[in-house]
Order: sequence, then C-alpha cells, then structure tokens
Amino acid sequence: MGYKVVVDYDLCESNAICMQVAPEVFEVRDDDFLYVLDETPGEDSRERVMESIHRCPKQAISLDES
Repeated sequence: MGYKVVVDYDLCESNAICMQVAPEVFEVRDDDFLYVLDETPGEDSRERVMESIHRCPKQAISLDES
C-alpha cells in the first residue's frame, strides 16, 4: 500500500531537519522554503519519512495512507 507525504506549510518553519533525514524526499532551497521532491516515495524511504515526521519540531509533516 502506498502513501503520500503531506506538509502543512502554515506550520512549517523550513528548519531542514526533514531534509537532513530524508534528502531524497525533502529539500529546503535558497529561498528558505521547503519543497517535497517526491510526494509518493517508495517503501524503501518510509522509515526515513517517519523519522522526519517525528523529528519535525512543528509537526508539519504527515502521511496520507488512503
């Protein structure tokens, strides 16, 4: 079963913790905004995405598994 990475940009501070954990999924660019590089990463990235979710200080990242 797949999943989709969801970011609440109103909460996101673009502190790049998620990018440090899962750089294949998240990127904070020079404009200081977070970009999701892959909204539907494979199962091989799930553990890193979950760690990103748990480490986000604003809890701005979630998964949609519907």
